[in-house]
Amino acid sequence: MPLANPLWLGAGLSALGLGVVGAFLPIIPTVPFLLLAAFCFARGKPEWAQRLYDHPQYGPAMIEWRDRRAIPRRAKVSAVAAMTAGVGFTWFTVGWPWVLISVAVLVTVGPWIWTRAE
Repeated sequence: MPLANPLWLGAGLSALGLGVVGAFLPIIPTVPFLLLAAFCFARGKPEWAQRLYDHPQYGPAMIEWRDRRAIPRRAKVSAVAAMTAGVGFTWFTVGWPWVLISVAVLVTVGPWIWTRAE
């Protein structure tokens, strides 16, 4: 399938772009998009996936997730705090009933994150 590699590469670049945006905007997560990028790059350009795993700041968390499905406690606290801040931000900017979306994300994703291994 000659078309598969460019599709994986395109998906990886898109996820990487979202991860870069997330590094600067606290409401968008970084590492999940970098994990998705590494997954896609592993199928389209494996050396690019390795470069992500070798990154000094994000690489260790990515390797922990890849190898053990573990999330460091600091990342858990940051994620839940960011989601909580997102609820407040949504409440004050768009209000009811839109805040229910943020609450639903916090109530479903927050416990899932918190119960992952450390």
